[in-house]
Amino acid sequence: MRLWTDRPLAFKGLVVIALPLAVLLGALVSLYLASSAEARAEDDVRRAFAIQRDIYQVHALLAEAATGVRGYALTGEDRFLEPYRKSERELPPTLERLDIAIEDEVVSRYFEDLLLVVEEKREGLRSTVALSEIPQASSREEIEEALIANKLALDSVRREIDKIQQREAVVLDERRALVDDVRTRFLTLTAVSGIVGLLGSLAAVYLFSTGIVRRVSKLESNAELLARGERLTELPEEADEIGRLTQRLVGASALLRKREEDLRASEERFRLVIEGVRDYGIFALSPDGIVTSWNLGAERIKGWQAHEILGEHFSTFYPDDTRDFLPKQMLERARADGSAEDEGWRLRKDGSRFWANVVITALRDEDGELQGFAKVTRDMSERRRSEEALRLAREEAEAANLAKSEFLSRTSHELRTPLNAILGFGQLLEIDVEDFNEPHREAIDRITMAGRHLLALINDLLDISSIEAGGADLQFEMLDVASVLREAHDLADPIVSSAGLSFEMSLPESALAVRADRRRLTQVILNLVGNSAKYNTDGSYVRLGAAQDDEGQVSFFVEDDGPGVDPDKASRLFTAFDRLGQNKKTKTEGTGLGLALSKSLVESMNGVIGYSSNDPGARFWFRLAAKDAASSDVIEAQES
Repeated sequence: MRLWTDRPLAFKGLVVIALPLAVLLGALVSLYLASSAEARAEDDVRRAFAIQRDIYQVHALLAEAATGVRGYALTGEDRFLEPYRKSERELPPTLERLDIAIEDEVVSRYFEDLLLVVEEKREGLRSTVALSEIPQASSREEIEEALIANKLALDSVRREIDKIQQREAVVLDERRALVDDVRTRFLTLTAVSGIVGLLGSLAAVYLFSTGIVRRVSKLESNAELLARGERLTELPEEADEIGRLTQRLVGASALLRKREEDLRASEERFRLVIEGVRDYGIFALSPDGIVTSWNLGAERIKGWQAHEILGEHFSTFYPDDTRDFLPKQMLERARADGSAEDEGWRLRKDGSRFWANVVITALRDEDGELQGFAKVTRDMSERRRSEEALRLAREEAEAANLAKSEFLSRTSHELRTPLNAILGFGQLLEIDVEDFNEPHREAIDRITMAGRHLLALINDLLDISSIEAGGADLQFEMLDVASVLREAHDLADPIVSSAGLSFEMSLPESALAVRADRRRLTQVILNLVGNSAKYNTDGSYVRLGAAQDDEGQVSFFVEDDGPGVDPDKASRLFTAFDRLGQNKKTKTEGTGLGLALSKSLVESMNGVIGYSSNDPGARFWFRLAAKDAASSDVIEAQES
């Protein structure tokens, strides 16, 4: 035993592991060989079943084809040829599978004979079909002779198939017997491998127990003594790794004693570091909330000296309005959850307040018993002032935006009065336009055109300011989508036609309804169609449509095949007064408010609007919540 005990652990481990591993590897190799043999035998059985299935399929296809050709020959109806056509499609791949699967030499010879009679049968069927397709060129007797010949050919096929199936049945029985034999040998080998493996494992366990486990147990006992600081049990000085570990354990005992002293010194240094922190107030509390330590950071933030606050309850730092309940709540939360955090007003020694972030952490010993709390306080007054300044700035910005909206609304109303006079007098001049010469006529046209353009701008400004102020007058109702599209198409058709473009419409495949304001919904569609007609200078069409998307919403769209929008400028499309082509030399009029107004209107109806490239052209879309058009609360009936 001493010879075995003094051997290195690597050698012992090699012996202990190698013995059962060798048995295991031998068993695995044997099992793999047996399993492979069984798998090959089972593959042979499955192949035999597949051959029988395909042989039956050949006979069935030819029999059905013969019946169909006979029906076609007797009636002339084309539907009887479907089994024949199916046979022509499926016979070649079936015969090819059989040619690949058949391995038995006898069956291979039978299969070659089968191929000859099958081809003879197929040729007979083709001839019969050809005779039947031109009844004037063949007599009734010729067709009947062909049918009889086909029947005889099918009998020949059946005989060859019977020979193959009989031989395959023999082969299948042989392969089944082989599978059973292999499985029996596999089970026997498994049992033998299990017995040998068990014996090898028992031998390895014995060697492992005598050489390692017993001595490790003694070593574990010494480790427990070391943890309690007691004297270690003397052990024999063996030469292997466990023996050397025992000796090192003795040295470790002395080292740990020295390190305990170093840990105490480290704790003292840590205490000094905590006391030196100036930006955070860090101090300890008893389980009842009494201050038991105080650092320089706490002194700087709160103003108390250590001798003034030690022994006092930490509720001293809280204002009168929270002192009676908040300190208690904080300790309860820290006791239950491990820590508690809070932000709020705290008091300095001089009575001034500061905004503080406070974290209280429960301190527990190894047994989970509460020893007290650690409290960290940070002065957040500067951040509080910054947040307050940001809040005031935001309120001022909102007030300025509201003032801007009110200014736009009032200005627009004030502009309407002189504009109405201009448009009125312009219309009077248009009535008597024949009394003026050509330059005067052009001037009148420009006056009225500019007046209408300015009126449209004022209307858009009023709409935008009304929506921004939250005063948009929306009348929500359930609208039939197809009806809205037809109405918008009729209204916008003159605009598109005047631009020399075709106006297409794509209605949804099923009845759909949306909850929206009819006038505003139509206004958005007309804005988008007008834009497409206005800027589609080199295309041929404008298309309006709607469909239900994957999320169950109704997606309206207007698309064209024009020049589209520069991708770098697409993000500015829905910005008020921002016309993307305003720097180009173009006569296209516009205010830059149409898309911005459309965006505001769609969002006021709880929808979303966007743009995507149509390649070529542009595609503007917006989505609204859908509802089944057949439901009882639909107000608009679908138009026919």
